[in-house]
Amino acid sequence: MSTLLIEGGPRLSGRSAVEGNKTSALPLLAACLLTEQECTLSNVPRIGDVEVMVQLLRDLGAEVNGQGTRTLRIRCARVTNDEPDRTLVGRLRGSVLLLGPLLARRGRARLAPPGGDFPARRTIATHLEALVAMGAQVAEGHGHSLDAPDGLKPTSLYLLEASVTGTETAILAAAAAPGLTEIRHAACEPHVVELCQFLRKMGVGLEGEGTSTIRIEGGRTLGSASHTLNGDYIEAGSWAVVAAVTGGEVEIHGARGEDIEVIAAVLKQMQVVCRMDDGRFLVERSKPVAAGRITTGLWPGFPSDLVSLVTVLATQAEGRTLVHDWMYELRLFALEQLSGMRADLFLCDPHRIIVNGPRRLRGRPLDSRDLRSGMALIAAALAADGESRLAPLETVERGYPRLVERLKALGARVERQ
Repeated sequence: MSTLLIEGGPRLSGRSAVEGNKTSALPLLAACLLTEQECTLSNVPRIGDVEVMVQLLRDLGAEVNGQGTRTLRIRCARVTNDEPDRTLVGRLRGSVLLLGPLLARRGRARLAPPGGDFPARRTIATHLEALVAMGAQVAEGHGHSLDAPDGLKPTSLYLLEASVTGTETAILAAAAAPGLTEIRHAACEPHVVELCQFLRKMGVGLEGEGTSTIRIEGGRTLGSASHTLNGDYIEAGSWAVVAAVTGGEVEIHGARGEDIEVIAAVLKQMQVVCRMDDGRFLVERSKPVAAGRITTGLWPGFPSDLVSLVTVLATQAEGRTLVHDWMYELRLFALEQLSGMRADLFLCDPHRIIVNGPRRLRGRPLDSRDLRSGMALIAAALAADGESRLAPLETVERGYPRLVERLKALGARVERQ
């Protein structure tokens, strides 16, 4: 377990390029299990979560070349196992995406409780309901045990929750179900769209991605496919906030303007000077002002994955901001540590926090309880007086490639210990 030593004070400035979208990479890797042919994924982020998913694929019998690089070649000529390694599953919530492909290739799946952020509070009920609607049967056993001895069946399905991974699980299963499946109240996020585009390249009949109704013509013999991942807009937004809270300026490459728009709108509301220019997201030195209220939403609303970072930005903004994350309960709890850094905030309930700014923060030991709040606390420590120590660093590295190296390139005084 590593610790990041952070000396606050410097304005972070320079250039940073984001890699592929983390939340696209995991379902695309799972999709490779649906075909016996080789698939190629480019611009894959070099992060901890991808490393775990690659290990899981290998455990199931896949051949994976290029691990540790930005180009992966995956071939699943035979799926030799339907019970992924319990330890690996316990490290990755995205392991739930293996259920549909395993049912398609093996007729059964035995999955330990997925790990990742807040595993006890984030259920996979939506995923299981979708699979049962397609003919899977719940079997006895530990964790999540499903059988589909007669194969998966097409269905008409309404999701009670527009869950991103729940939608992806349903899409992956429907790709193997002969006939037409319709998924309503589907998630519309860019990474759901990217999964659909990849499956279409493999030979799946599919329409409606990016809307709340997706139709999949499944059951075809799938072939090889190649795909270059879009840049990670959450990562781009994170670097934008890091620049804003330290009074710096940064030029971010690799993210699409249509993805950044939802983030830039809130930054501009807080009078952070930013714009897209010729494929670059430019953040200039600014004096942030409180937004009044920031509320997360389903796409194209403000993403919950950035609510922790924008809360830190509010500590450096003039005035009062109410941050409301109605989607998840525990992201804001992790930010109680900001009180120990002299931030002026009040946690109203698990979903709402009131922040008064600006406040000079003070360095202190920090606990990275989850990926996104961990990055937010790093941003706070960079804006603080004195020294902070954040651990475990590996929690944040699950979603941010070459984190220490890139912080140093922007002028941060940080060391891994």
